[in-house]
Amino acid sequence: MHSKVVIIGSGPAAHTAAVYLSRAELKPVLYEGMLANGIAAGGQLTTTTDVENYPGFPGGIGGSELMDAMRAQSERFGTKIISETIEKVDLSSRPFKLWPEYTDEPVTASAIIIATGASARRLHLPGEAKYWQNGISACAVCDGAVPIFRQKPLVVIGGGDSAAEEAMFLAKYGSHVTVLVRGAKLRASKTMAKRLLAHPKVTVRYNTVATEVTGEPEDRGLMTGLRLRDVVSGAEEDMRANGLFYAVGHDPATAMFKGVVDMDAESYIVTKPGTSYTNVEGVFAAGDVQDKRYRQAITSAGSGCIAALEAEKFLAEAEDEDVEDGMEGENQAAKGAGGEEYRSNPLL
Repeated sequence: MHSKVVIIGSGPAAHTAAVYLSRAELKPVLYEGMLANGIAAGGQLTTTTDVENYPGFPGGIGGSELMDAMRAQSERFGTKIISETIEKVDLSSRPFKLWPEYTDEPVTASAIIIATGASARRLHLPGEAKYWQNGISACAVCDGAVPIFRQKPLVVIGGGDSAAEEAMFLAKYGSHVTVLVRGAKLRASKTMAKRLLAHPKVTVRYNTVATEVTGEPEDRGLMTGLRLRDVVSGAEEDMRANGLFYAVGHDPATAMFKGVVDMDAESYIVTKPGTSYTNVEGVFAAGDVQDKRYRQAITSAGSGCIAALEAEKFLAEAEDEDVEDGMEGENQAAKGAGGEEYRSNPLL
């Protein structure tokens, strides 16, 4: 099966690209994956309960509900959605080859949009599964302003710039923020570390790790506490905490593109600034797979729009080149047959 453009992914970037490409009548095929990266189709938003900062929903909307709506919109305009995971690609020549999982024969595409996303690293603490999104989050900007965290003691785990940024953001809403750092010092830049340490509502605790999340026992109960351990002395203690935010990094889903598509040291796909262009002509990247700074649904959707417009332009230009090559061949044949004068006739 050949498609003009294949989209790999299932989050806001993938579906925004699909809507734009469908409306351009390019008949995109979207491989949403079957629990790709251990996450349901729809990406990280499916692990989020309430989304309150996506424009157009003044009362907020559930993460899964938002992704269901995006998927329905993609289908409405004609996107073919396949619930299979792409396992392998060959980008050495066009048309590109892609192998869905459990399939021996590849499908082909003239252009590809990579929108496979990234997943937040988790610590897999006892109690984490129970209180995930009921006190535990991996995105302060996404979740920090929700009511369960307002004027409550909050905890951030991490020692880099992201942890410092999240802690200072959360300080606007929580009663106090404690930053847990496993080592003896912060890894954040000097400027960021200085700002963090000077913040009146933030306390940094070094050589300290969390060992268990505790909370209300009932279903959908909220987190209320955290057990800590001093890695030097081994001493343990319980602290009150109504929110726990992980700032220990994300893992982009880029394994099958390594060695072919340019990536940075953290395996995020490198795109030409301000565009979705990768180093491989005809291959575009959008969403969290190439954005390690903002990682928001709205920025992901915006980059999906950019990728679609650029893929559409690429395909149109490739089509024009094919037509020109064909016309050149016809002209040469006509000239050889003594028909050049007919070819130059503007009426023919």
